[in-house]
Amino acid sequence: MEQAVDFQAIPRVVAGRARGGRDAQQDEVLCLHDAGQDAFLLVLADGMGGDGAGELASAGVIDAARRLWNEGLWRNQPGPLFLESLCQEAHAELHRRRAGLSGGEPHSTVVAMMVQGDRVSWAHVGDSRLYRFQGARLLGRTEDHSLAQLRLLRGEITEQQLATHPDQHKLLRGLGGPEAPVVEHGCARLRSGQRFALCSDGVWEQLSTEELCRLSRRRDQDAALREALALAVERGGQDGDNVALIFARPVREGWWRRYHERLRSVLRRRATGERAVPTYNEASS
Repeated sequence: MEQAVDFQAIPRVVAGRARGGRDAQQDEVLCLHDAGQDAFLLVLADGMGGDGAGELASAGVIDAARRLWNEGLWRNQPGPLFLESLCQEAHAELHRRRAGLSGGEPHSTVVAMMVQGDRVSWAHVGDSRLYRFQGARLLGRTEDHSLAQLRLLRGEITEQQLATHPDQHKLLRGLGGPEAPVVEHGCARLRSGQRFALCSDGVWEQLSTEELCRLSRRRDQDAALREALALAVERGGQDGDNVALIFARPVREGWWRRYHERLRSVLRRRATGERAVPTYNEASS
């Protein structure tokens, strides 16, 4: 089932979404980059609520994220604090938008990632996910705030059963509910070769972790992302969910390549006993 893809791209990041088998598109993505500080903000939201509230909710999350970014709060805040503010402001935005609805309840998931220097932070509420990869290895993924994930943690079901379990869509946390959301956070130091995938449940229910890892390693990230979305739409079929996906490689590969070339050169000289050719400063000291 071939579909058009809404596509976004910024340096070292590609993102896209497709409608799948749904009449409306309730998934939203946002990719922002500050070239001066080489900082990134990536946000993915999956709305729900009926009577058009899902589209309104996910758009509200994205609008709140863009507003906070443009205000520049992230320049003076640690990544986790900014992402907490983003989630709480998005929650408040959904409450404001509910006032204009005659029916429906705007709710949304969110998964967001912030890169500042050599630090990456992420936050999520609901069952939209963030995956971290290093080479062919999964470093970790966020844990869904769903009843099915709770059953997995209790050992009642397996990881393989999670995507198709009847309780997968029963969320325990979300934005737009009566209480302020409890946001789950994570952070790490960026390293060479690290890659990230942010996706809605329409993607991870259809694509395995191994497939996401393999596709995220492709040199042509545009083609890889389009293939991933096409696979998710095809496997979801006529009743399939909306799909949204972001692939990110925030580390500057050119800088790391030069660093590793210098490191290999030093190690080679040490192994062979070869003396390094002195620079001008070394020779004159």
